[in-house]
Amino acid sequence: MSKIARRKFIQLSAVAVAGALASPGRRAYAQDMPKLAEDDTMAAAMKYTHDASTVDPATRANPAEVQNCANCALIQGNDGDEWRPCQIFPGKLVAAAGWCSVWAPKV
Repeated sequence: MSKIARRKFIQLSAVAVAGALASPGRRAYAQDMPKLAEDDTMAAAMKYTHDASTVDPATRANPAEVQNCANCALIQGNDGDEWRPCQIFPGKLVAAAGWCSVWAPKV
């Protein structure tokens, strides 16, 4: 490595450290995430709806009397929250009363 490249590396390293100390990373919270829209491409592909009661139980891959995002194994966040993160739709919130074709029972 030449002296110029080494010097440049040290300068860039110093700038990176200073930047990290000056503005530490901001934590992401669920309330910062957008709500999933039913017309979102991924949501449409997974037949997502905000209201599970509008889905005909006969059309569900895993028929059950009560299926919604709140009792799905893939939902995250706090029980009782109206909108929660889901592993299927990263970075977006789903309605706890919603449903999609990937629904899986909690164990």
